[in-house]
Amino acid sequence: MVDVAKVTEILEKHGAKRERMIAILLDCQETYYYLPREVLETVAAGVNIPVTSVLAIATFFKAFSLKPVGRYPIRVCNGTACNIQGGPLLVDALERELKIKKGETTPDELFGLDTVNCVGCCGLAPVITVGQEVHGKVKISSVPRMVKQNQPKAPAEPKEGKDAPTVH
Repeated sequence: MVDVAKVTEILEKHGAKRERMIAILLDCQETYYYLPREVLETVAAGVNIPVTSVLAIATFFKAFSLKPVGRYPIRVCNGTACNIQGGPLLVDALERELKIKKGETTPDELFGLDTVNCVGCCGLAPVITVGQEVHGKVKISSVPRMVKQNQPKAPAEPKEGKDAPTVH
């Protein structure tokens, strides 16, 4: 079950108006990283329209996803230049690193992996996007680093010495 508390704030921000539906759904997508059913139902109730109307908008526009895509969706360009320069090998490397298959999302919903037809950066082939960031001329050896730099930092361990807790 998804906590939809933020949806109320988003609806208030946009005045809960039908003509602001795309902006409302974009803000919801940014908050939840996809549009879960509970969010669609809450938006529909808040704007006072049928859920099917909200669903029609959410399924029409490519910007929206009804399944988790991860906080950092990773997209490997599948255009001709990227394909020739090793795009499919990058997909394989990312599947191994993330332990998911193309089209899936990691269990912690941090990463989603998919391909796109073309990013439009053919001169930088092969290209991967991580969220809004574009990475060009990506090498298989850089895949673990790219994944690691987008993972949450673990809390720092206390250092030995005066800052370390005393054990009695």
